[in-house]
Amino acid sequence: MSMREAAALALLLALACAGARAEGPELGRPATPSEIARFDISVGPDGAGLPPGSGTAREGRVVYEARCVACHGEKGEGKPNDRLVGGVGALAGQKPATKTVGSYWPYATTVFDYVRRAMPFDAPKSLRDEDLYAVTAYLLHLNGVIGEDATVDAATLPKIVMPNRNGFAPFAPGD
Repeated sequence: MSMREAAALALLLALACAGARAEGPELGRPATPSEIARFDISVGPDGAGLPPGSGTAREGRVVYEARCVACHGEKGEGKPNDRLVGGVGALAGQKPATKTVGSYWPYATTVFDYVRRAMPFDAPKSLRDEDLYAVTAYLLHLNGVIGEDATVDAATLPKIVMPNRNGFAPFAPGD
């Protein structure tokens, strides 16, 4: 095959592929507003996006024992999945870091956010808002951050100062 014939064949192949790509396989469909709303649940460090509701650690223990203990162990010690309690002060130094709710997470609101969207592992987004506040309170209590009867809600959760609040370097564009 000559160079000219190879170039012509390559051009024809490129044009054929471009046409097929433009038409596409017609898979999927646009998401509906209600489908988008199910995933538009972000909660920021300042608490923006927190839903109504409240809970205490005492209430959260019941939720934890029913929905979380199988993966995270009694009182969050881990096994078979991640440890949730302890490790404060274990991020610095030569040993591997122990990243838990108490040692790593800088904001209580983002604990709520993560549990809300990802837990329990076998049924994400299945907990009611009151259960989410309660289990978040329980995790904070197990880590010594709040008392057992402290109420967490959209007003109090952003005010909780986590042990690692200042453990992250702020993002500076251009660094």
